[in-house]
Amino acid sequence: MLSEDRQQPQIRCLLLTIFAASIGGTFQYGYNLSIINAPTIFIQKFINETWTERYGTQLEKQVITMFWTFMVAGYSVGGLVGALIAGPMAVRFGRRNLLLLSNVFILVGALLMGLSRAVKSFEMILIGRLFAGINAGVGMNINPMYLGESAPKEIRGMVALSFAPFTAAGIVLGQTMGLGEILGTEELWPLLLASCAVPSLIQLLTLPWCPESPRYLLIDRENENKCMKALKRLRGDVDLTTEMDELLEEQTALKGQNMKGLCDLFQDHSVRWQLIITLVLGSAIQLCGNDAMYFYAVYVFTAAGIPNEKIQYATIGTGCCEFITAVTSNLFIDWIGRRKLLMGGYSLMVGCGILFTISLTLQDKVSWMSYLSMICIFASILSFGIGPAGVTGVIPMEIFDQTARPAAYVINGSLLWINLIIVGMTFPFIVEGLGSFCYVPFICLSFLAALFIGIFLPETKGKTFLEISEEFYRRNFKEPVRESSDL
Repeated sequence: MLSEDRQQPQIRCLLLTIFAASIGGTFQYGYNLSIINAPTIFIQKFINETWTERYGTQLEKQVITMFWTFMVAGYSVGGLVGALIAGPMAVRFGRRNLLLLSNVFILVGALLMGLSRAVKSFEMILIGRLFAGINAGVGMNINPMYLGESAPKEIRGMVALSFAPFTAAGIVLGQTMGLGEILGTEELWPLLLASCAVPSLIQLLTLPWCPESPRYLLIDRENENKCMKALKRLRGDVDLTTEMDELLEEQTALKGQNMKGLCDLFQDHSVRWQLIITLVLGSAIQLCGNDAMYFYAVYVFTAAGIPNEKIQYATIGTGCCEFITAVTSNLFIDWIGRRKLLMGGYSLMVGCGILFTISLTLQDKVSWMSYLSMICIFASILSFGIGPAGVTGVIPMEIFDQTARPAAYVINGSLLWINLIIVGMTFPFIVEGLGSFCYVPFICLSFLAALFIGIFLPETKGKTFLEISEEFYRRNFKEPVRESSDL
C-alpha cells in the first residue's frame, strides 16, 4: 500500500508532462490543420470584399483561389521553418523550454487571424497561418523527443507515442469547432481561427510545473544533480540506481563528442543506416496517400448518398478513426513493437488502396461500389493510425544518440512538411491525369515502405539507447560491437 502511495506522484507527474507537452505541441498541429477547412467560403468572400473596398474592382475567381492557396500553403511553409529551427534551439534552450517559447508564434498568429476581419486585412490571415505553422513545426519535432527522453525504457514507446492521440484529437476538435452550430459561421470564423490560442495558454499554465528532459540535463548540460532531481520527479520515490547508471554509461560513451549538425549527419558513417531509415520513413508518412483519402472523402460521401449538410459530420468520423487507432497503437506499442506496427500499417494501406482503386473504377457502373469506397476510406485511415501516424515520430528519438537526435528531427520534420507541400500541389494534377487510378502511385510507395521496414528496420522495443546505438554500430561498420569501456 505504501509503495502504491509513493508511485502516485510519479504517475501524476508523468501524465502531467505528457498532457502539458502535447496540448501545445502536436495537438496544435492537428487543430490548425483542420480548422481552416470549415470557413473556406467565408474567407474567400472576405478576400473579395476587402479587395473590392480597397481598389473598387472585384477579384476573378482564379485570383481568389490563388490567395486562398497561399493561406493554406503558408501553414506548411511555416511548419518547415519551425522544423528547421527546432533542432538548434532544442540544444540551446532545452526541450521543455523550447515548447514554452514556441507559444509566442501561435499567440501572435492567433491575434493576427482573430483581428483580420476587424481591420479588413486578409493578409493578416496569411501571416497568422505562417506563425501557426512555425509553432506546429517545432511541436512536431520536440514533443516526441521530450517525452521519449523523459520516459523509462519499459514504457518509452507508449510515452513517446502519446503525442499521436493528441494530434488526432486536435484534428477531431478542429473539425468539430468548425461545425455551423459552433464557430463555423460567417460571423464567428475569425474566432474559430483565433481559438488556437486556448491550447497554447493551457500549455503555458501547465508545462512549467514539469521537469526538463533528464537526458538533456545530464548529457547536454552535464548537470548530474538536476538530472537526478528531474528523474525523482518523473519516477517518484523508487530506486534510480540502475537507470542513473545507464544514463552515466551513455554520457561516458558520448564524452568528447560535439552536437551534430545537418551536414555532420550526412558525412558521418556511424549514422548512415539511421539516416537512411529516417529519410525513408519521414517521406513515406506523407507519400503513402493518407491525405489523398481525406481529399476524396467528400466526393465519396456524396456519391454514397449522404446529404451535403451531413457530410461534415461524416468527415468528423474520419478524424475519429485516426484518434481511435492512435490510442490503440499507443497502448500496444511496447507489447507489439515499433517494426510490426509500421509494417502492418503500410501493408493494410496497400490492401485498402487496391480495393479503393477498384471501387472508384466501377463506382459509376455498380451502385453499391460507393459504399465500398467509403469503407475503404475509413479502413485506410484506421490503417494509417495503427503505425505510420505516430510510430514514425518515435523512431528518430530511439535510433539516434543524444548528440545527433536534434539534427535528426530537423530532417524528419522537414521531410514531413516538404512532402506535405508536394502532395498538396501535385495531387490535383495526379487526379486529372490518372482519374480513378490516382491512388496507384501511393499504393506502390506504401508497398515499398512496408518492404523496407520489414528488411531494414530493427526492433527497438525494451532496449536502452546505448544498446540501440551498439546495434547500429555493428550494422554501419560491420564490426564486432565495442565494449562500453571503449566507447
